[in-house]
Amino acid sequence: MITAVISGTFDPVTLGHVNIIRRAAGMFPKVVVAVSASHYKPSLFSEKARVEALKAATADIGNVCVKLCPGLLADFCRQYKSPVIVRGARNGGDYEYEQEMYAINRDIAGLESVVLPAEPALVHISSSYARELIKYGKCLDGVVPEQSIPVLEEVLKNETD
Repeated sequence: MITAVISGTFDPVTLGHVNIIRRAAGMFPKVVVAVSASHYKPSLFSEKARVEALKAATADIGNVCVKLCPGLLADFCRQYKSPVIVRGARNGGDYEYEQEMYAINRDIAGLESVVLPAEPALVHISSSYARELIKYGKCLDGVVPEQSIPVLEEVLKNETD
């Protein structure tokens, strides 16, 4: 059985992320969402909070599970029999980055990758955009899955208390 592995920091999860997850779930019998640590920049949300927000956003998709990916994606994928990395690309810059990541993961572990283009209505949505909205106390509707908003709000509330 082929397992699709969708990785990212998901800081926070967006409607674009969930769209890619849903589309992959329609193509593959099993989808694992691998929440990676953010090694290059500070995260707004903890790994635990990001996992919980993703679980809330994908609870209605029966063949999806969410797990923490503590190290290299290539190493994480080794636990699955036939893994395929699935990624989304919003623009040419994303595609170029994913092409580099494909070459690295192919070199390290012989992994295949599938890149799904973003839906046109979601092209402008990114975690960076969501973090900016959060920073300025703006509404997250239409950017972050509605099921994830209470999880994220609770984390932010606890940080300010």
